[in-house]
Amino acid sequence: MKLIKRHVEKPDYKGLKDRELVKYFRKNGDESAFNELMNRHQQKIYSYIYSMVMNPEIANDLFQTTFTKVITKMDDTYNEQGKWIAWVMRIAHNATIDYLRKQKRFIDVSGWSDEDSSTDYFDRMEDESIVDADEQLVDDETRSSLMKHIAKLPEEQRSVVLLRHYYEMPFKEIAELTDVSINTALGRMRYALINLRKHFEEEREKEKHAQHG
Repeated sequence: MKLIKRHVEKPDYKGLKDRELVKYFRKNGDESAFNELMNRHQQKIYSYIYSMVMNPEIANDLFQTTFTKVITKMDDTYNEQGKWIAWVMRIAHNATIDYLRKQKRFIDVSGWSDEDSSTDYFDRMEDESIVDADEQLVDDETRSSLMKHIAKLPEEQRSVVLLRHYYEMPFKEIAELTDVSINTALGRMRYALINLRKHFEEEREKEKHAQHG
């Protein structure tokens, strides 16, 4: 008696949503489904890591570390109710911050804390008011110049600016990803904008002196 082999038609991975790809991988160990997830999001994740460490070799190592953790934790800690990319970004963020802390360069100069009584001000501040300030800043300056000054920010402030401006995350998601309150995330954004303005003003002064010098 001959066994009849059934042809199992593979799905159109590119047409599937993230959560559907995750189910294929978790249920069947479908590598093609996971590869589609990686191809879909790897540039975004790598760009965030690189923007934090500003070193391609280190960024690549942290990217590999991130996806090693993603693969090993997919069955244990990922909650299908949440967005897969947000979960991965959190892993990438934590791996990056752990690296920066080990380098003894993780210093939050904002002086911001959840217990600070001034956080009441941010309870009343609209998300959009900070966004408007950020958009005005971008309107005034070139992207390359902006990235140069973002790189000068303390890591915690830099992280919020990148997540908000380049990945368009709402402050609620930024707070969850970085494991702080919304008030703290807003505070870091505010201090980041203040510092960026200062860097731009210093740059303009140097240009003026160079022109008249």
